[in-house]
Amino acid sequence: MNRITQLFQQQSQKLLNVYFTAGFPQLTDTRIILKSLQEAGADLVEIGMPYSDPVADGETIQDSNQQALENGMSVKMLFEQLKGMREEITVPVLLMGYINPVIQFGIEAFCQKCQEVGVDGLILPDVPVDVYEDEFKAVFEKYGLLNIFLITPQTREERIRQIDAMSEGFIYMVSSASITGAKTGISADQETYFNRISALNLNNPRLIGFGISDHKSFERASQYANGAIIGSAFIKAIATSTDLPQTIKRFVKGIKEPA
Repeated sequence: MNRITQLFQQQSQKLLNVYFTAGFPQLTDTRIILKSLQEAGADLVEIGMPYSDPVADGETIQDSNQQALENGMSVKMLFEQLKGMREEITVPVLLMGYINPVIQFGIEAFCQKCQEVGVDGLILPDVPVDVYEDEFKAVFEKYGLLNIFLITPQTREERIRQIDAMSEGFIYMVSSASITGAKTGISADQETYFNRISALNLNNPRLIGFGISDHKSFERASQYANGAIIGSAFIKAIATSTDLPQTIKRFVKGIKEPA
């Protein structure tokens, strides 16, 4: 059974998924951050594959992408860094990024490498559900990879139902139409959207992302879904850290526990 599916069967509330950009702040930090997040209590880890034009991301994550690329990070390098990770990493691991670098690497070769190193799923925001179904679904399934789809406040119910029917793992609920890191906290309009999605009684669990930055917003999001995804706030926390394990321990504790 895929680790993502297993996690949601074992735990259905207040799951914390933390995003970080591979190769940031330093090229060799990827495994340190991954291990530290697991030890700190993150339930899932989402590793960003740096890309020169991350259209869904705000300035913080864009800057981390640029720095990682300047550091020398690439898809090939990332797979080298993740080799053997399952000897010490038990939490589900997802790769998040854009389809161009995956196509350049080769779809089948990419999925095969994911399976080899122990990646559980992918988040590719610029791949429409229809394109995924026609072009990528078969090879993803061949290598045991779950594809995580995003929905937004503008996604039509018909499309949400289609995504729910095709999904395994969880659905990524984008909390607003803005880019990552543009807003913090949860508004009344967002709560209306969360309630609307809850009323659909979808088959798949949901995690809420965009705008989650502290314990309060994590708790609020967790009232409407199975947990939340944090990215920009974490990138800011580690950007100038001189002791990544300690910084990460404090950050995760601050999200999961009241001050």
